[in-house]
Amino acid sequence: MSFQETLSSQVKQAVLLNYNITIDAVEFQATRKEFAGDITVVIFPMLRFIKGNPVQIGEVIGGYLVENVSEVKAFNVVKGFLNIEISDAYFINFFNSIKDVTSYGFETPQAGDKAIMVEYSSPNTNKPLHLGHIRNNLLGYSVAEILKASGKKVYKTQIINDRGIHICKSMLAWKRFGNGKTPESTGLKGDKLVGNYYVKFDQEYKKEIEALVAKGQTEEDAKKNAPILLEAQDMLLKWEAGDEETVALWKKMNGWVYAGFNETYKNLGVDFDTLYYESDTYLLGKEFVAEGLKSGVFVKEADGSVWCDLTEDGLDKKIVQRADGTAVYMTQDIGTAIQRIKDFPDVGGMVYTVGNEQDYHFQVLFLILKKLGFEWAKNLYHLSYGMVDLPSGKMKSREGTVVDADDLIDEMAATAGEISEELGKLDGYTDAEKQELYKVIGLGALKYYILKVDPKKRILFDPKESIDFQGNTGPFIQYTYARIQSILRKADFDYSTTLHAEGKVLADKERELIKQLQLFPEVVQNAAAQHSPAFIANYTYDLVKEFNSFYQNISILGADNENDKVFRVQLSEKVAMTIKNAFKILGIQVPERM
Repeated sequence: MSFQETLSSQVKQAVLLNYNITIDAVEFQATRKEFAGDITVVIFPMLRFIKGNPVQIGEVIGGYLVENVSEVKAFNVVKGFLNIEISDAYFINFFNSIKDVTSYGFETPQAGDKAIMVEYSSPNTNKPLHLGHIRNNLLGYSVAEILKASGKKVYKTQIINDRGIHICKSMLAWKRFGNGKTPESTGLKGDKLVGNYYVKFDQEYKKEIEALVAKGQTEEDAKKNAPILLEAQDMLLKWEAGDEETVALWKKMNGWVYAGFNETYKNLGVDFDTLYYESDTYLLGKEFVAEGLKSGVFVKEADGSVWCDLTEDGLDKKIVQRADGTAVYMTQDIGTAIQRIKDFPDVGGMVYTVGNEQDYHFQVLFLILKKLGFEWAKNLYHLSYGMVDLPSGKMKSREGTVVDADDLIDEMAATAGEISEELGKLDGYTDAEKQELYKVIGLGALKYYILKVDPKKRILFDPKESIDFQGNTGPFIQYTYARIQSILRKADFDYSTTLHAEGKVLADKERELIKQLQLFPEVVQNAAAQHSPAFIANYTYDLVKEFNSFYQNISILGADNENDKVFRVQLSEKVAMTIKNAFKILGIQVPERM
């Protein structure tokens, strides 16, 4: 039982004994800085059950706690707030219980618990990954790691959109204008090479539209009749029919793209346990459409198309199969979800990391899966996130104005290098060490800047602002971690002994730091429940601020006595361990020196 649970139980007991009333819950909050105390009981909610003056009620409960709870040493009441002061012995004993626990704050899965599958990335194979994909990958990967840390078994997955007209546009443009170029012959990553031909297609398409309009066609007709588009549509039909030459070209170009994606994923520090491909899954949902027709979940229209009527649920009618029997995105997503549970029977829920423009799609998907009778459908979650903007404006991939993920990663490292050189922080480093550190700082800055924001909010990403060594940034936190490592290297004495609580009086800054460490397990659970890495990021910033205040106000290695010196080094080490653990589940590295 945690101390707060003990306290809650004793407050209920105090109310029962003094007022003969049973209360269900006790409301706690952190004590405001201007008052003495470590935790505050809010009296106001009790006034629904207890008639009387809130200050007097607080005095009665406070007196009971001092008499009956050994850890409570004093109290004060301000209006309807009972501020409780906890003994130093309690905080020291708590610290001793966690100081050597390397996985402090993390839970392990329990036998028999259901797993969660987290989907993220899910790119198209006609272009490289861009800034939008970066937010998607960072969010999905971090939420998966946070769910793991909260005690869940997790599978990380993606569905690769490797078929359709967009893919054929890149293929056709390469066939027409590529002259046999390959990633090897051009020195380009495969996804970049293929992406260039997607842009090339759009350029040629626009030229053909202009030519048709000049000959008297309306723009609307010209868009439909442009020969290059008609040829791309014909290529898609050939692919669906299994045409040997088309399928061979598709396999070759997709192979280039996958190699490019894997390099970006490695540089970004994300990974997957399993992959799904749209070319495999686009037909999967059809058998479940047939099942749904039998059970009355779906209805067939006169033209042969199949629909799901969700009007009674406050949504509209949704097509799940076209009149010609072909699958739509919804059909595919129904099939993919069901297939995943077949492949991983221990999965009891899924998280889909997809931008907020798809909110309605997922509302419909989850509802249809519930109507089809799948128990796990109640545990589906759309991790909906806002767009990422740059100061320069919106991105468009077909026009080639996208912020490329690889370029951004390189730019972040370069910017980290410029700022580090200006600050003169890296004297004595070799060039290789500097380059490695720039990568760690640059990527840490990018990840932290994106993850510290609530996923639902739109972000204006400013690379320079993110690599500030002051304020709520990744580099500021990394620098504090490195500072603690420097303290530990200088501590040339044995600091492994456990300090006894008797006789030790905590300084306010020591106490505040322990209280901040106490919060970490709860923050991990909250972040998992809310699917929000922002909880972890902002907690870590608060911990670092608290440590820096401790560092500036209290001598660590120059403490007056050996006990204080050992305790403060241990406290610093635990803070560093917690920063490292918190950043690990955000996917961010911490440097040993900076």
